[in-house]
Amino acid sequence: MSALFLVVVLFACLLLGVPVAISLGLASIGTMVFFADQSLVSLAQRFFATMQVYPLLAIPFFVLAGTLMTTGGTARRMIAFADALVGHFRGGLAMAALLACAFFAAVSGSSPATVVAVGSIMIAGMASSGYTRAFAAGLICNSGTLGILIPPSIVMVVYGAVTETSVGDLFLAGILPGALLTLVLLASVAVVARRQGMPRQPRATLRKLLRTGREAFFGLALVVVILGGIYLGAYTPTEAAAVSAVYAFVISVFVYRDIRLVDIARVFKESAATTAMLMFIIANAYLFAFVLTTEQIPQMASAWIADQGLPPWGFLLALNLLLLLAGSFMEPTSVILILAPIMLPIAVELGIDPIHLGIIMTVNMEIGLVTPPVGLNLFVTAGVAELPMTAVIRAAAPWLLVLVSVLIVITYVPQISLIVPEWVRAPTAALS
Repeated sequence: MSALFLVVVLFACLLLGVPVAISLGLASIGTMVFFADQSLVSLAQRFFATMQVYPLLAIPFFVLAGTLMTTGGTARRMIAFADALVGHFRGGLAMAALLACAFFAAVSGSSPATVVAVGSIMIAGMASSGYTRAFAAGLICNSGTLGILIPPSIVMVVYGAVTETSVGDLFLAGILPGALLTLVLLASVAVVARRQGMPRQPRATLRKLLRTGREAFFGLALVVVILGGIYLGAYTPTEAAAVSAVYAFVISVFVYRDIRLVDIARVFKESAATTAMLMFIIANAYLFAFVLTTEQIPQMASAWIADQGLPPWGFLLALNLLLLLAGSFMEPTSVILILAPIMLPIAVELGIDPIHLGIIMTVNMEIGLVTPPVGLNLFVTAGVAELPMTAVIRAAAPWLLVLVSVLIVITYVPQISLIVPEWVRAPTAALS
């Protein structure tokens, strides 16, 4: 009865338009009041204890780094470099927009930030170059999801915190799936461009390619600073987040000089507001997970799924369907916090690697970002492109087939996610 009450209250609040964080909190408090023996003091203690989970300290630093990159001219330089690389192909400006999303995803860790940074420049540019505004919006909306797959990724930090999985290994595991999705999207753009006779840009000279590459170098180097430092042992993944924030500050203020010192307060205010929103959602989701555990719901769910006798492939299919449904109604970090503790023990029992599970959940959350009714990228894109929400949904829908196809491949070919972490760990294992 308590499980039914918890779920009913949660979805009733969501259907009424109550924010996700408050819906999670109300469902948790209501269940504790009517069905649990524990006092509400334990809930309050759990709520504030969430803020002391060490890996989550990475979130405000990654948010600050992303805000600094977005506010400054880093995105513009990455776009110029991407255009010089692929702009001369048919549909080249669309390819450049997609490649710019991949570049910016590698430094921001956030899908909405990627959509804003690239979309605010590229959608208008594509529209003035012969592309329809709807096509540009649909492409940017889906390409922006790379922000949570290509490391660093806030969603991976949350998954690592709640499952006690190495965030560094998750970052490494996201490299190949992120590259695969980028290449498949590029190939899809090429096919559409050829069929529709989309325009192409003049071929960039070698001098322009080198110049734009040099200008974008410091921004693109951030991912090397993060992953290189982690695996050289210079700092932990959480400390890497702080390094990324300092690095972004230095290049934005002193190298590129896009942000004046007097603007720093505004940048800090924006990042603080974003961090507060994310942490409030995470705290309430942790509260929800605490109530689930207290009421033995994960254990019952695990036992029920185990009783079905599903083989690993069947479990993964059911997991994807569940995650796609949940991602359509809830924010990615909330889904991870609620479902990861339930699904991890079952996955491990079936021989599924926790890192592989984390990548599967992350790709599902990518799709959730562009799936109505709660897909965050849809709302952000509608604002940036100045289009009605219905138009953005229609424009984004065809690209979902690409995302789902890549999800299927990543789900059933685990080595795509595991080969890079295994390759990096091999020298260390040999030395020991």
